[in-house]
Amino acid sequence: MEFLRRPRVSDTALVIAVSLPAIPGLVTMIVQGDGGGTLEAAHYLAGAALLWPRRRRPILTATLVAGLDVTGFALHLVTIANLPTAIALYSVGRHTSGRVTAAAGLAFYAVYAVAGEIFWPGRGNWVGYLFAVGSAVGVGQLVRLRAELNERGRHEAADAAVREERRRIARELHDIVAHHITVITALVGGARATLPPEQEVTRNALKSAEQTAREAMTEMRLLLDVLRAGDVLRDGDLIGAGGTGPDAATGVGAERLPALVEEARSAGLATSLTVTGEPVPLPAPVDLAVYRIVQEALTNTRKHAAGARAGVRLAYEPEAVEVEVVDDGRATGSGTPGFGLGGMAERVALCGGRLSTGPHTGGGFRVHARIPLEKP
Repeated sequence: MEFLRRPRVSDTALVIAVSLPAIPGLVTMIVQGDGGGTLEAAHYLAGAALLWPRRRRPILTATLVAGLDVTGFALHLVTIANLPTAIALYSVGRHTSGRVTAAAGLAFYAVYAVAGEIFWPGRGNWVGYLFAVGSAVGVGQLVRLRAELNERGRHEAADAAVREERRRIARELHDIVAHHITVITALVGGARATLPPEQEVTRNALKSAEQTAREAMTEMRLLLDVLRAGDVLRDGDLIGAGGTGPDAATGVGAERLPALVEEARSAGLATSLTVTGEPVPLPAPVDLAVYRIVQEALTNTRKHAAGARAGVRLAYEPEAVEVEVVDDGRATGSGTPGFGLGGMAERVALCGGRLSTGPHTGGGFRVHARIPLEKP
């Protein structure tokens, strides 16, 4: 099949297909001694043979075919355009564009109309020639435009896939690396604060490690700025998000929430976990989204509300799963705004759910997500 799609092969096959019906007629006319019929069949076959370079030289091909037709008009062999003529004019519209197509179409129409009026006086059909030339060139141009639109669509789909992959990488990079770097920074800072005064060397080493972790976080945010270029969040909804959803190949989910809460406690954040309802296996994107929402919310609490307590609630319902993280701290305003809340919104939107974030009525900050579950 790939061989038949080559331009030269397909053009040769077209010439053969157009010529085949006329060959038996040519042989018959020769045998019967019909000179007029023989010339008509030869005229048709010559026009078909001229179609071979139509893809690479559409204007030249149509000019040669038009010259052959004018000769046929002069010899009173034909009165209207035939199949080779229609294909040649179609090729002009298919393989040229813009002003070239319009100028060529008008020129060929004038040639056929004038030749018909000269060699067939009183029988020239200006409207008929306009329809014949215009329809052939117009169909070719429509096919060309459709092919260009399809090609543009393929390029846009490829670009969208690249953008989606960059968003996915940025999302996973932020959720995984940023979380662990924040934990490392908190642990190193806590260890440095508990050292006795005489251990100055150890304190300096831990301070250097803490500073290195903060610099790594800053550089990672610069990388995220590049990877997430083009991402826009408007009123909490992701604009231009597409693709296949979160990557569920990281091996984390709702079952690991107890370990995540324990990790937060070890980093100095008093955290509790409450699970209600009958736990059920969650779809992979939902399972990952639940884990990442809790992870990001606890990371934000450690970063922006030092000394706060946090409560995590996971509720299994028949048709949905709810996850809520509430802390009682007061934001310190420290830290650089990142992509955490945007990443949460993106994940929840890709799962068909809704996310709400903001100050809690009893003080502190609340993150709440409700994600629907497919019915079995």
